[in-house]
Amino acid sequence: MGGFCLPLFTSPLQNTAFLFNPIRAPNNSFKFPKISCRLPEGETEANHSRLGFPISTSNTKMEEYNTAMKKMMRNPYEYHHDLGMNYTVITENLIVGSQPQKVEDIDHLKEEQNVGYILNLQQDRDVEYWGIDLQSIINRCKQLGIHHMRRPARDFDPDSLRSGLPKAVSSLEWAISEGNGRVYVHCTAGLGRAPAVAIAYMFWFCNMDLDTAYDTLTSKRPCGPNKRAIRGATYDLAKNDPWKEPFESLPEHAFEDISDWERKRIQDRVRALRES
Repeated sequence: MGGFCLPLFTSPLQNTAFLFNPIRAPNNSFKFPKISCRLPEGETEANHSRLGFPISTSNTKMEEYNTAMKKMMRNPYEYHHDLGMNYTVITENLIVGSQPQKVEDIDHLKEEQNVGYILNLQQDRDVEYWGIDLQSIINRCKQLGIHHMRRPARDFDPDSLRSGLPKAVSSLEWAISEGNGRVYVHCTAGLGRAPAVAIAYMFWFCNMDLDTAYDTLTSKRPCGPNKRAIRGATYDLAKNDPWKEPFESLPEHAFEDISDWERKRIQDRVRALRES
């Protein structure tokens, strides 16, 4: 079983423009500096055209996206595309964040965070909606020796997330076990699909129960991944009896923890998906 799974210090929503260095107080608690965001160098709100559309269009896209996210995910968090890529270091080898928007973001991840793998959970239509030149990003990854992977799942869709989690976690677990740099997992905002994949990995491979894994991640990166989708995927992997009862009929907190033999079965099945 590869990978280091203990949480690492970090600050929520760490922006590419700066790095946070938490200071340990005398009572061993962490104190974080004030979080601030700024537009990338050379850009202003009055003339924001990084992706080829004016600020009014960009704001409309963000408003539409955040409205959908709050409605479907039932959480208060927002995505601010105009502030650039943001991310949070979850463990020594795992980073969760929003979509890279330009090749310079890939340079940053390589140079500043030693990223060796990127796991992209976006569908093509997500990338197109935000006007991202994905091919240029993939090409830059190749140039820098970053292994770029895609495991698309539909945004705001718990069923799609549930069905996609095993293969996504399989890619994540493989990358971590390879150990050639940190793994950057992202969706669009880094608030739903990406943290869900990271939490499922921590649950299945780091000997945590679901609540511990969920709280560990969300205490570092405030977000609202769908816990029921993770429970459903756990059930799908742990149980293969043809007479098993439907997941929907189980108690509300079923499969928030698993036995050792269930975890071993899940790990074996997830690893078996590497070549699919």
